[in-house]
Amino acid sequence: MSEFERLESRKHNRLDYWNYSEDGYYFVTVCVKDYREIFGTVENDEMVLNEYGKIVKQCWEEIAEHFEGIELGKFIVMPNHIHGIIIIHPNNEFVGTRHALSLPGNKKYQKLPVIIGSFKSAVTRKLNKLYPQLNFQWQRSFYDHIIRGEKSLERIHDYIRYNATKWELDRENPLNFKK
Repeated sequence: MSEFERLESRKHNRLDYWNYSEDGYYFVTVCVKDYREIFGTVENDEMVLNEYGKIVKQCWEEIAEHFEGIELGKFIVMPNHIHGIIIIHPNNEFVGTRHALSLPGNKKYQKLPVIIGSFKSAVTRKLNKLYPQLNFQWQRSFYDHIIRGEKSLERIHDYIRYNATKWELDRENPLNFKK
């Protein structure tokens, strides 16, 4: 199978029928390649960020400065991933010149994937410039959940708030991977 065929046959993470530029609340998870635990450690049920994790946190907090109509909700940087809520408010801003040229319905240039791609690029550039020995990489793509309703939002807020307390059980914790 060629590289192109392999990429084309990969399961797509985004919903085919959803426009990810639509206003709404999105819960996203972005993971480090190979789940390397490099952003810090969980100690006494609290996430303690190291210098790498602090850069990730800073880049996340700056997202709203780079995109019009974006607000950030709760988030947490964990040892090998970040969970966060991105709120897209209604506006007509293009998300880059490529977006303006894209075809309607092209998922690649819709707002949420562009925001996450920009975040991942910023973190990768900063970490690899400051710490070239780290050879930092993210996993391909990201996980998302469209938050539809107050109960779902409350549940996700609690999930983020208590994520560090449940690190031992977290599916992103390499100790929980099936051998």
